[in-house]
Amino acid sequence: MTERILAGQYFMNGDEACAEGAVAAGCGLFAGYPITPQSEIAERIAIRLPQVGGVFIQMEDEISSMATILGGTWGGLKTMTATSGPGFSLMVENFGLGVMTETPCVVVNIQRGGPSTGLPTLVGQADMMQARWGSHGDYGVIALSPCSPQESFELTIKAFNLAERYRLPVLVMSDEVVGHMYERVVIDPARIEIVERRAPHLPPDEFLLYQPGEDLIPQGLPIFGDGYRVHVTGLTHDERGYPVIDAETQHRLVTRLKEKIVRNADDIIEVEEIDLDEAEVVLVAYGISARTSLGALRDAQAKGLRVGMLRLITVWPFPEKIIRSLADRVAGFVVPEINLGQIVLEVERLACGKAAVRSVPHAGGDIHRPEQIVSAIEEVVRDAS
Repeated sequence: MTERILAGQYFMNGDEACAEGAVAAGCGLFAGYPITPQSEIAERIAIRLPQVGGVFIQMEDEISSMATILGGTWGGLKTMTATSGPGFSLMVENFGLGVMTETPCVVVNIQRGGPSTGLPTLVGQADMMQARWGSHGDYGVIALSPCSPQESFELTIKAFNLAERYRLPVLVMSDEVVGHMYERVVIDPARIEIVERRAPHLPPDEFLLYQPGEDLIPQGLPIFGDGYRVHVTGLTHDERGYPVIDAETQHRLVTRLKEKIVRNADDIIEVEEIDLDEAEVVLVAYGISARTSLGALRDAQAKGLRVGMLRLITVWPFPEKIIRSLADRVAGFVVPEINLGQIVLEVERLACGKAAVRSVPHAGGDIHRPEQIVSAIEEVVRDAS
């Protein structure tokens, strides 16, 4: 049987690296449906999972894909699915079921241009707000955004770890360019940390399926058939998992689903800070737009402008404290993204008028040209002087 972690250096694209990250993290079940530009994930993992004792299932659609990985988790496996925008739209109902039932799993979205069928083979980043608000109701969510094949590997592993730690579906919000970009990927087992599933800490007669610890996270996830009473429902439920349809139970449960992420946000959030100490203007970017922004950053600095960049590795929960702190001392923010303005709205909310905020929108199909971003930087500097 082939090793789970294929140590070495490889030349692979972001989709292939994502698949390898899933296998390395211990994924035992992948259920998915082909869709561009995600299909390379499914193709590679269809080969790799059987080599390590896992199961690949091509489902009839994305709705059943999401349902299957939820069931697979309660059957004792680490699970994942992958899709793109139209498929994620079909998954969001069962994504909400995963949130409500606190079922750890990983959902990868290789974003393309939309809405509807849109641009199947070309890039977009317009699913970012859908990632946060796609399901109905109140809840917390975790979403990561890789900017390279190397990060596609590493952040897929991190997504599995976060799913197990915080008991919810975790999103990897990549994009077509990162998914299809070929670069060197280094797989070093010594640098890989795996969070394993927490088993119940009490015997069956004392265990409550949804009894939270001090961190607001249920303490242990039993496997169907192991002797524990397991009742999993999307209805508002008590700590046993049984439906209780009243306002008090709703408030207690839904508040906890949100607060278990908010309260632990400092431990979840990861960003990369580039030249922020003396910056007058800060670029806020993620995914492939961060790669383009780095070129614009250097071009602007060559012109004598004091520019830094905050790269969002974790997009949700949003790094609110960092943006608020920067807004107190910088002239403004520039937010390039391949949509018509989504994450920029979060930056505006947190800047509270203390610093200017400029959107550099792009409807999709291509990446930004660095000069577009430099022009927005110059605008902020000009308006501040």
